[in-house]
Amino acid sequence: MPSNIIGTIITLFGVLLVIMLLSLTVKVIPQAHAYVIERLGAYSHTLNKGLHLIFPIIDRVALDVPLKEQVYDFQPQPVITKDNVTMMIDTIVFFQILDPKLFAYGVASPIKAIEALTATTLRNIIGELELDETLTSREVINTKMRVILDEATDPWGIKVNRVELKNILPPKDIQEAMEKQMRAERERRSVILTAEGEKRAAILMAEGEKESVVLRALAKKESLIAEAEGQAQALERVYQAQARGIGLIKEADPSKAYLTLESLKALEKVADGQSTKIIIPSELQGLASVLGSVKALMDDSDVKPAKAKTPKSE
Repeated sequence: MPSNIIGTIITLFGVLLVIMLLSLTVKVIPQAHAYVIERLGAYSHTLNKGLHLIFPIIDRVALDVPLKEQVYDFQPQPVITKDNVTMMIDTIVFFQILDPKLFAYGVASPIKAIEALTATTLRNIIGELELDETLTSREVINTKMRVILDEATDPWGIKVNRVELKNILPPKDIQEAMEKQMRAERERRSVILTAEGEKRAAILMAEGEKESVVLRALAKKESLIAEAEGQAQALERVYQAQARGIGLIKEADPSKAYLTLESLKALEKVADGQSTKIIIPSELQGLASVLGSVKALMDDSDVKPAKAKTPKSE
């Protein structure tokens, strides 16, 4: 019985030993990771994703290196601008490990090294800029920092993909001054926009009045032209009617007596007017003299018989 218990214990111990050896020998590396393997304390090789076997006790995993892009938001750093304004700026760095061996043995505490390098680089860049330039040159600062950090981290097996300034915090008095300046600028723009609007409105009103005057003048001109054309057409038709009437009279070949009678009718109409002088054609004057002579003869004939009756009465 005791021998059976001892045999069972030995068996269990052997199984555990095999499991431990397998756990130390077989390594399953996940996606986007790399294992740095040391053999007897020295760098041996790098294992990427998949199933791998290593020698237990002799080999060991020195570092599990993540290969995905990483983002670190560093704490705000005090920096001084060229015009001696102290402000707080915090940065965000996007980087990726390309060489696990250099990352493992290039520098101690790589993240702290990147943070320190970011702070010193930021101070150097901001020290060459004034406050206004700092606030309006984010893209320029980001580009310069990315280039400098990428070059400095190459020996560490790190690739800096992007650097961003998250916040730029000037002193409180500077912020108040900037807010006052912003309000003044907005008021100035508002006044300018109002003045430009009034100017534009005045111009539009003047142009409208000008166009109105021009249109009224054109309308009056067209009205006068139309009226004149109407009068001309009316006169033309009157003259045409008179011409047709004269032509008809001419075709009828009226007698002299008819013409004389018509002349008398016309003279009657003229005499009814307000004229103080009347010009009588020579033909009518001759006719009037003839009529006067006839009337005188008729008067004489009436007088003579009256004188002959007087003696008989005596």
